[in-house]
Amino acid sequence: MLVSEFNYKLPAELIAQEPLPDRAASRLLQLNRRSGTFRDSRFRDFPDLLRPDDLVVFNNTRVFPARLYGRRSGAKAQPVSSQNPAARGFLKGRVEVLLTRQVSSEPNEWECLVRPGRKIGVGERLFFGNRDDLRAEVVSRGTFGERRIRFEPVTDFFSLIEELGHVPLPPYIERPDGLGDRDRYQTVYARERGSVAAPTAGLHFTPEILGRIRGRDVETAEITLHVGLGTFQPVRVDQVENHRLHCEAYEVSTEASTTINRAVAAGRRVVAIGTTTVRTLEYVAGQSEDGTLQPGVGEADIFIYPGYQFRVVGALLTNFHLPQSTLLMLVCALGGKESVIEAYRHAVEQQYRFYSYGDCMFME
Repeated sequence: MLVSEFNYKLPAELIAQEPLPDRAASRLLQLNRRSGTFRDSRFRDFPDLLRPDDLVVFNNTRVFPARLYGRRSGAKAQPVSSQNPAARGFLKGRVEVLLTRQVSSEPNEWECLVRPGRKIGVGERLFFGNRDDLRAEVVSRGTFGERRIRFEPVTDFFSLIEELGHVPLPPYIERPDGLGDRDRYQTVYARERGSVAAPTAGLHFTPEILGRIRGRDVETAEITLHVGLGTFQPVRVDQVENHRLHCEAYEVSTEASTTINRAVAAGRRVVAIGTTTVRTLEYVAGQSEDGTLQPGVGEADIFIYPGYQFRVVGALLTNFHLPQSTLLMLVCALGGKESVIEAYRHAVEQQYRFYSYGDCMFME
């Protein structure tokens, strides 16, 4: 299967650069998976699209300010403004680091992406903050700007990250992150810190919408998948089957696994909020012989594309995704490639807002 089969044309002006003032004001495109038909709606109507016996599963991961701006060893310390330094271009010796996954806590080592990627080698020392509050050393080097870095011990690492870090907005949002992004690039039900990108389907929910869902006696559950490099890494091969995903950390509680297994056994529809939820449920189900979810923690690297047989998920709420991305391939696996691509063309024609801060689609 060719990666090029998952392409569509998107005018740049349809890429949402800012969130709507009201989270729930987004548009929603309904896609019927059986008939391939679709119709325009509003996200505020989403609770009314659910069945009384549905189980809705959310990813409760929390985004942390994972983008750091600092300097390389040998570069002079310079005050860093609250504005994104990337907006002004890189000064000599400056470095950008995007933390993607913590691989150990003692020593405190992280996988990350660095810019400028070609110049930063193993042994290079990196300094962050106006007083070099946080220091790290590059301990290994990967491809495409990937590095592993080891931070020097500090009293409270994550407090420093909260102080020095920037919201890791995706590159297609062509502006510096602002104070408002700390709230808006986060779901209202986020609890477990660890993601470097938001599970964007969840950004539309408000306490009022969640209350309406519970008011209809629709059952809910939460799992955790910390979004990392595996979610947004580009596909650099021609054949879909040759692509491999990075691992992302997940956790499924005993309560969640019991609730989900009970729903599946009863033939009830499991509605996943976002592709990250889909990947977690399907990966964990695939680890047991009978397809049931076992509680626990681990790392998921499942790559879902057309031809995949879903074990758990029966419906999906998701945002619109980049052409030729693994996320679009997952959506096509559930909704049918032809139907999904046609729905995307309709969304373009109707000027839906795309990507992280954009509108959404419900495949049922």
